[in-house]
Amino acid sequence: MMTTMTLTTELMILGWTVVLALVQIMLVATLRTAETGLTYNMGPRDAAAPPPRPVTARMQRAQANLFETLPLFAAAVLIAHVGGREGELTLWGCYAYLGARVLYVPLYAFGVPVVRSLAWGVSLAGLVMVLAAILK
Repeated sequence: MMTTMTLTTELMILGWTVVLALVQIMLVATLRTAETGLTYNMGPRDAAAPPPRPVTARMQRAQANLFETLPLFAAAVLIAHVGGREGELTLWGCYAYLGARVLYVPLYAFGVPVVRSLAWGVSLAGLVMVLAAILK
């Protein structure tokens, strides 16, 4: 017997966060291909590639930064859902996480120092909000 699961707003936000991750992967791949050339990327890459340009390097770091917290965020959202702990705290935490992660990308691309760190802090606060709902 198959049961259906309700796709809550929190799960939808998690889905959009995965879309953001894919966008960041494709952004870095596109920037890097523009630097190394399609032939290099389709080949065995035995020769060393030139170093990435500053924007490409920043986008690589932004992608790595997202991938540090995305598994934690996904686990927290799924635990909250399965455990029946979704509510105002998880909802606003999810919105904060995704919204801040979206803002983080252009802030890092343009090299905006302090505001970028604030956006990261908001995303972390969003994750902590979801955790707080689970652990209360």
